[in-house]
Formats: sequence, structure tokens, C-alpha cells
Amino acid sequence: MLITLEGKKALVTASSGGIGYAIAKGLAESGATVIINGRSEQSVLAAKERMSAELPVASLLTAAADLSDAAGCARLFRAVPELDILVNNAGIYGPGDFFETGDEVWDAHWQTNVMSGVRLSRAYLPAMRDKGWGRIVFISSESARNIPSDMIHYGVSKTALLALSRGIAKRVAGSGVTVNAVLPGPTLSDGFAALVADEMARTGKSLEQIGREFVQAHRSSSVIGRAARVEEVASMVVYVCSEQASATSGAALRVDGGVVDDIV
Repeated sequence: MLITLEGKKALVTASSGGIGYAIAKGLAESGATVIINGRSEQSVLAAKERMSAELPVASLLTAAADLSDAAGCARLFRAVPELDILVNNAGIYGPGDFFETGDEVWDAHWQTNVMSGVRLSRAYLPAMRDKGWGRIVFISSESARNIPSDMIHYGVSKTALLALSRGIAKRVAGSGVTVNAVLPGPTLSDGFAALVADEMARTGKSLEQIGREFVQAHRSSSVIGRAARVEEVASMVVYVCSEQASATSGAALRVDGGVVDDIV
């Protein structure tokens, strides 16, 4: 299968690092013009420089905006008023006991993880629908279906994205615009690397080895028995954004290594 996104413009939110960076690079490799987004001008310019070095033929733009509130989303839409592909990847996470997690933490997760996707999808969908083609992808998580007891607030926000993507897909049914959710499982992202940096330094173990041990200890239902690479998540997103995926909409597509233990 040859996926080409020549002539398409794609925005990947929170793409200055981690899974978002890998998705942006995958879309650029397929020929799309990609807008790299992050909270600061410094972060997006650094990501653009890195990606340009890794992929000299990439067509890249940048748009700095903090998507944790309505003003930041509006700023991004003004900077990039039209798209073919929107990947809602922006999100925050962090452990916290349910009884000690206050409203401010719940609200921060809701605003960034859910409302940024609501606001941007609402802004970009009308033009996509009018031209009869578009792709919207929400980056959810296996935690949407396998709610972690130490991050209930995070899991709830990711479950909301499944309902949101399915509902929007039905709202634009027959328009030529597809809307889907992708659910990564444990992934060797920049965030994971930062969390285990001390352990790597103390034990001398590689990131891959620590990821494997984490999966075996905390996600023992995993079929692959290891953490995914960011490129593996990106490959699913690139496919969903392609012309070849035109019959896939309203779906929750797992890249969780089989952590969620069911057959659908």
C-alpha cells in the first residue's frame, strides 16, 4: 500500500515531541504539509529544525499556542484557518489518588484533553465538510477502556474522546469527512522516558527494557509483551488520515499491544 498525502495540510497538536512529533513526521513523510504545534515558539521552532534535519524534503510550518483554554484554541485557528487533517493529540496526565485530586486537576485535564479537541474540531469541520474531504483523529488511550485506579481523572478524559469522536463522525455522516479515535497503550514516548530517567541512570537499563518490565508488571494482559514505539502509533494515525481509510469512521482503533483484553 502506498499512502500519499500530497496536497494535504495537516495540523498535529502538541507535536513538538513524543507521539505528536512522530505523527507529524509520519504525515510529512507521506507528503502532507504539516503544522507543528506546541505551547511556545521556542519548542515548535526546535521541533521544526530537528524534523527538517531528519527529513529534508518535509514541508513544515509552525504555530505556537497553548490549547488549555479557549483563547489558545482561537489563536491557533486564526494562525491556521483551514486544514485537511486535524490530529487532536494535545493532552496532559499525571497520577493522583481519587480522594486527593481536586476540581482544579479535573478541570485542567478536561480543558486540555477534551475541550481543545472540541474547540478545534468545531472550528475546522465546516470547511472540511464543504469541500467534501477531511480527516479528524483524536488521540485517546487504552486508559479510556482500562481506567487506571491511580489516574481516574485522566482515564475519564480519554473515555470522553471515544464518545466525542463517535458523535462527531455521526454528525458529519456522508460528508466525506472521517472522524476516528486512536488508542495507544504503553508507549516509549518522551514523557515515559522522563518518568523513568532516574531508573535508567540508576540501573543502566535501556528505555526499551524498562518499558518491557513496566508492561509485564502493570499491563500483564499485553499480547506483545512490550511497550510500543512512537512510530508504531504514528503509522496507525497516518493510515487513518489516508484515502485508503475512507471507509473507516467513528472507530476506536487500538495500538495498545492487546492490553485491553477483549475481542473487539
